[in-house]
Amino acid sequence: MTNFTPQRSFKKPGEGGRRFDRGRVNRGPRCDDRIRVPEVRVIGPAGEQLGVMDTREAIALAKFNGLNLVEVAAMSSPPVCKIVDYGKHKYSEAKKTKGHVKPNAAKYKEVKFRPNVDVGDYMTKIRQGIEFLQKGMKLKLVLTFRGREMAHQEVGHEVVQRAINDLQQFGTLETSPKLSGRMIMATLSPRTARPQAVIT
Repeated sequence: MTNFTPQRSFKKPGEGGRRFDRGRVNRGPRCDDRIRVPEVRVIGPAGEQLGVMDTREAIALAKFNGLNLVEVAAMSSPPVCKIVDYGKHKYSEAKKTKGHVKPNAAKYKEVKFRPNVDVGDYMTKIRQGIEFLQKGMKLKLVLTFRGREMAHQEVGHEVVQRAINDLQQFGTLETSPKLSGRMIMATLSPRTARPQAVIT
């Protein structure tokens, strides 16, 4: 009878198993019992420096205040932790991150015209355009042709050019009138020194 001993298969970390992947999930900053180092430099709830403390003692102090011990600088020696409300801390950090994404990316407001726009409607749209430019927004002028109106594109160009002329003291022409499909479009950017509206 032959004795058979099954050979164990040793796998390197990360090879075919979920065990080693769990720790790699980004759960945000370490908090309370997830902080494994023996000692930390502690910042109090009001931002005061409490010095280097035993980690267990720091966690107990945070819990005594009804708060959490949150790691804010893991690479320091020892790591820096702050006594804060963990939920509020995460919310604050998320808000800061969002703040880095072009907060005032150019906002365009559209004012739409038709080739046969009447005087009253035209002046209303010009006043809207002035209001947008005075608020610091970029303005897009859009004139749309319908049906047989395409046969008289020069009329549409005249309306857009007239609008640009009426708005020039409030905005700088950024993109000249251009025909795209059945539309003529032009854009203006607000002037830094904005005059008061005088068009009636």
